[in-house]
Amino acid sequence: MAKDLEYTILYDIYSPLLTEKQRDTLDLYYNEDLSLGEIAEAAGITRQAVMGCIHSSEQRLDEFEELMGLAGKYRTISKLLGELEAYSLDDPVKLEIIGKIKELL
Repeated sequence: MAKDLEYTILYDIYSPLLTEKQRDTLDLYYNEDLSLGEIAEAAGITRQAVMGCIHSSEQRLDEFEELMGLAGKYRTISKLLGELEAYSLDDPVKLEIIGKIKELL
């Protein structure tokens, strides 16, 4: 399986809560799609150190999601919004509410 999309989503939500090193490492790994070796070379550390940083950062992201649940709430709101859009859209108030919800996402 390719690098886990779930951690990319969690990173987008919770990256401000990570250390700069954790943010940089995860950004290179998930967003820039660099290998452990490439990240290690760029940072001047071992592949094992990079792997350790990624693992501990992923654990932190999991902890944040467990505590706050923002990614889960986002998925739920998106799903409900999709269901709401499936109903008749001729009510202007309903359209306004849907637009406001979309802006939040």
